Amino acid sequence: LTPLPIVARVHSFEPLADGSRADFTLWFGPLPVRWQAVHSDVGPHSFTDTQVHGPLRSWRHTHRFTAEGPARTRVDDHIIYEHDSGPRGIVSRLLFARPGLLYLFTARKLLTRRGVARLRAATAAARS
Repeated sequence: LTPLPIVARVHSFEPLADGSRADFTLWFGPLPVRWQAVHSDVGPHSFTDTQVHGPLRSWRHTHRFTAEGPARTRVDDHIIYEHDSGPRGIVSRLLFARPGLLYLFTARKLLTRRGVARLRAATAAARS
């Protein structure tokens, strides 16, 4: 769920469970940014991914899912992050500035809606 111009390459992604890991590279044009995260607090209504290696001093992203009806779920993202100091911090501030994160999560919302709509259509077609 990464919008252009960012391209994600997943190296490994373990099934979602406490302690599972994800290892991927985000390409910002020609600039590769390697990221490793571990999942925690995995449950039916939420999970958290925490950067164990990556471009920021720290990153903790909690995903919460709230049923709003039989066919509607609200997704809330809560992110706490901190930049490094020095040159590394300058780069992370450029790549992960607030407007860029707003773009990323707005695009993810739209891509998720489109994916769910396609899945519903495919499921309905398979039933008929």
